[in-house]
Amino acid sequence: MNSTIVDAINYIVQYATNYLMPFLLFAFVISVISRIFISVIVRRQKRFVEEFCKRVYQDIWHNPEIKGSFYDLVKRFLARTYFESFELRAKYKRRNKDHVMTIGDRAFLIQDGIIVLIDDFLKHVRYLRKDSVQLPNFHEISNNIFSSNPVFNRMFGMASISRTNEILNIMPGIFIVAGIFGTFLGIMKALPELTGMDITNAMASKVVIDSFLIKISFALTTSILGIILSISMSFLNSLLSPENTYIEIIDSFKSATNILWNKCEDNEIENKSMAKSTRESEAEDAFELAIANMYSRRY
Repeated sequence: MNSTIVDAINYIVQYATNYLMPFLLFAFVISVISRIFISVIVRRQKRFVEEFCKRVYQDIWHNPEIKGSFYDLVKRFLARTYFESFELRAKYKRRNKDHVMTIGDRAFLIQDGIIVLIDDFLKHVRYLRKDSVQLPNFHEISNNIFSSNPVFNRMFGMASISRTNEILNIMPGIFIVAGIFGTFLGIMKALPELTGMDITNAMASKVVIDSFLIKISFALTTSILGIILSISMSFLNSLLSPENTYIEIIDSFKSATNILWNKCEDNEIENKSMAKSTRESEAEDAFELAIANMYSRRY
């Protein structure tokens, strides 16, 4: 049993010392790419929410007498934000704050994610009772629709973003441990060479000691590399942290929906008293068509 363990350790020492540093560099590159991808997805959600809030605040400022159905009003704003952010951009190639490269939208499934986001929110608020004394918990509703979005919860529709983010948060510690592990492996590999040292032969002993010190010095570089990668990853995690951005998204979306709820008289569906402009009707028609097309692709 002991011999089997020793053979396994020797096997690890033999190969790990050669491939540990390339593996650390490869893991760092993958971690950086994953962190950037997560940041892009979260920030794209934030940009859409910012555009939605901007339209809500502008319309309320210019038209303070807005009343009617909450469901119809919030659907109007969300559909218009979607329409002007995606449909008009694709049609006229406008260059404004709404603009995000079409290649990026396709790579990260941004448009599908926004459609699912709007559709889920409308389903959640469809049957809220306006005559209730208690204000609906829009914070919980917002948190639920963003956290359960099947598109935005996965990178390229595959890797789970939440689990990937958790792994990325512990990568700095892993780099430190891997660096120290590589140093111990290097020392363990170098120590057996001292057994061949002949103390009666000064020149031969010097050659053995020099070779030993060179290998020890090389082994210490894994710790140095681990420290450098750990610091770099920690800085990147702080700079591109999705947690704070996510909180801002939920708070902004909740505030805008709270304002609309307080401005509206009821939550009736298809309230005919609310006049719609041609642009708003076109936006809602485009959004309904986008929902139908997306679900037909998925199913």
